[in-house]
Amino acid sequence: MPDHFFVYPSYLLRRTSRRLGRRLPQTSAVSEATVEDLLQAAKALGFEATAEADKQYPREPFHDVGRVKVTKKKGVTKTVFLRQLADELRLHPPSRGGA
Repeated sequence: MPDHFFVYPSYLLRRTSRRLGRRLPQTSAVSEATVEDLLQAAKALGFEATAEADKQYPREPFHDVGRVKVTKKKGVTKTVFLRQLADELRLHPPSRGGA
């Protein structure tokens, strides 16, 4: 078993259908999330995570959205982690800097 798992933004996006990869119910999903947002939220939850910006989600092969590689913790499944990640993104939404 690998000691990590990968998280793509599509897993958490409300606008993505289940068929195209959303892993959470729409009520739990978020409206917007980038790889950087996922990375910050994973680290805030206490997980070791690294961004891989040059990766493609297999269900969207022509979009280089990237992914986050997360080191597993004992007793935390990927589904549980995704729910925690979505909760963290809703509680502490990323600030979008603008000039």
